[in-house]
Amino acid sequence: MRPAPLHSTVDATHPATSMPQPRVVFEPLYHDARIPERSTEGSSGYDLRAYLKNRTVKTRQGSTGDMRSIGTEGDAVVLDPQDIALIPTGFKARLPAGYEAQIRLRSSMAFTRGLMIPNAPGTVDADYPDEWFVMVKNDSPRPVSIEHGEHIAQAVLARFAILQWTDGTVKTTTDRVGGLGSTGAD
Repeated sequence: MRPAPLHSTVDATHPATSMPQPRVVFEPLYHDARIPERSTEGSSGYDLRAYLKNRTVKTRQGSTGDMRSIGTEGDAVVLDPQDIALIPTGFKARLPAGYEAQIRLRSSMAFTRGLMIPNAPGTVDADYPDEWFVMVKNDSPRPVSIEHGEHIAQAVLARFAILQWTDGTVKTTTDRVGGLGSTGAD
């Protein structure tokens, strides 16, 4: 059975409450932009594809830190070592209130190509109105090409809480002593 795409035309309901499921509104910016889909029934993330046809990609050069925009070479973009790029997806999406999309690189991109997400996970807020991008860094010692239509990342949808912050004193409430790395100390 093929998993439901990021949005669904089926009148899905939450099983515990029979309330309508929240929906993500997908707006393709190009006629051939693909809606994010889960690869398997057990996948938590929706695959995001690079949309690079005749696009300009914003980059920060790793060697100089200079910002620049580069055109795609055919339907691909080539990142030099240490370059950071905003890879376009070709769509906008509106998340329901109380949700965020956590953008995570596909493991194959990290392991086989040396790409990483420098602000991992990236966050798309519910009120973000523009095209979705995936920020990637070429952490390898060689140039890396990203092709149009390639699965580059996953969007994992998560609920979040809005809480009030107040002034106060933070006291130890457990037998934990120490800060960063303290639970692994012998």
